[in-house]
Amino acid sequence: MPVAKACERLPRQVIALAFLSEQTCASLASAQLAGSLCAETQSEVVLVRLRPQEAGVETNSRQAEQPFLNGEFHFPAGMQKTAEGFFTLTLGIRSDPPTPAGIESLVAQLNRHFRHVLIETRVNEIAEPWFFELVRRSDLAYLFTNTTTEGIYHLDRVLREARGMDGLASTTIRAIGCLGEGELIDGFDLLAQKVAAPMHMFVHGCPAADAEETEGKTAGGDSFRADLRRLAREIGGRLTGLALSSGAAKGFAHIGVIQVLEENGIEVDVVAGASMGAYVGALWAFGKNGQELEGLARELEGRWALWSLLDPVFPPRQGFLGGVAVKKRLMRSIGHARFADMVRPLRIVAANLATLERTVFSTGEVAAAVHASIAVPGICVPITLDGETYVDGGIVDPLPVGVLREMGVARVIAVDVIPTPDRIRYGLQAEQELARHNGKKRRLFFRKVLPLDQQLNYFARGNLFEILMRSLHGAQIRMAEASWRLADLVLRPDICDDRWLDCRHPGKFIALGREAAERHLEEIKALVSKKEESYERKLAPTPMATVV
Repeated sequence: MPVAKACERLPRQVIALAFLSEQTCASLASAQLAGSLCAETQSEVVLVRLRPQEAGVETNSRQAEQPFLNGEFHFPAGMQKTAEGFFTLTLGIRSDPPTPAGIESLVAQLNRHFRHVLIETRVNEIAEPWFFELVRRSDLAYLFTNTTTEGIYHLDRVLREARGMDGLASTTIRAIGCLGEGELIDGFDLLAQKVAAPMHMFVHGCPAADAEETEGKTAGGDSFRADLRRLAREIGGRLTGLALSSGAAKGFAHIGVIQVLEENGIEVDVVAGASMGAYVGALWAFGKNGQELEGLARELEGRWALWSLLDPVFPPRQGFLGGVAVKKRLMRSIGHARFADMVRPLRIVAANLATLERTVFSTGEVAAAVHASIAVPGICVPITLDGETYVDGGIVDPLPVGVLREMGVARVIAVDVIPTPDRIRYGLQAEQELARHNGKKRRLFFRKVLPLDQQLNYFARGNLFEILMRSLHGAQIRMAEASWRLADLVLRPDICDDRWLDCRHPGKFIALGREAAERHLEEIKALVSKKEESYERKLAPTPMATVV
């Protein structure tokens, strides 16, 4: 039997795991969560399974040996410790239900011996009073439901009862959607939000309920295990987030950073992006890996590839470009995917043109949100969604570290590809020196005599588009620097050229992103692997999957 830790300052938690459907793989999911929590926090974890047993029903030998939760709980002489390092205890629930004193005794005794107490139970169509007593005694309760209409209404009934009871206001209750292998959300998130409550997150690839009996812990795919690891990190206060800055073509450097993270097995739980960071973040959150992202970026290396992204608007009253071509290009990869369909939670930042407020998108169609986030004012036509008009997210939050902090993310890695004035000045001086040494005097002479390129080429240096972008860039530099202070680690690729339409050379920026990530690789590993957590840990105030 484990001994209580000497450090009493460490927070202790009781988490209720309530499964609202017989179709959900309760035992497998709770065991996977307990194992992940034990591995992530390196602390004492116990998984208690409450199993109802009807009177008069014949029991097998294992059930006959199980202790029951009736009256005061007595700590057993020994507990089974799994290969994953957590302890397990199964308690039977007879027809005479547990009393409030019994629930209090169970929670109090286990809480003295274990850092994290997970209590798994199934909730029938009509929840028992003792279940709400368990929720009241818990710090956090997760309600797992399958993605059916019946599951939504069952969730709604449980939540309605919980809201009407005294003493439950201090317990955070969150809904988790369980998706089977290959199952799509298909609007379930919207229906759940309208009828019951926003889904906090989804667990993808859940095995069938009977898989746990036949295949044991080998059941469940990579997405199933990854989602439960993310949930364990949330419980343990160890979520890792990646903030991707705006920066137009320079945002290709984000791909290099992502590649290094993947190659070193560094898991990121949440992604937030603005403008180009939103575009790259959306592709990655959808499930494209770093190599696939590079392949998509290198499609722009052709001489005329850039023109495929331009859709001029006539007359250009609100902007010169519609931005629809870029949106369509994104939809080639992610289609009409919604935020709830993402492999990892995603946040996209845009600026509300009417109020100048920052808007954080976390619901709806991802491509539409990205379209709003990349609508550079003065160049692109503002985007109207649900009656509100939006422009580029880099205007209000070019490096959305604060978005991740507001979600309760404990460890934030920020990637800032916006060059500072010092770097820009260095780049300009280097370019001038290179031109002098390469014998380009004759070419420079003709450009002075016949400056047709500067006069007619809207994409040449000094054109209207560049003036607008550089003006916005100047405002973004200081805002990005302010966000640095909120991050645990900031990666700044050595980018000196601030040309916003250098899309034909993605490989250059990807290499710079890789170099920055490799230079700080040991710091990244130390950040994500440290077991310490804040004693004043705060749970995310908003759902991971959707936000009202």
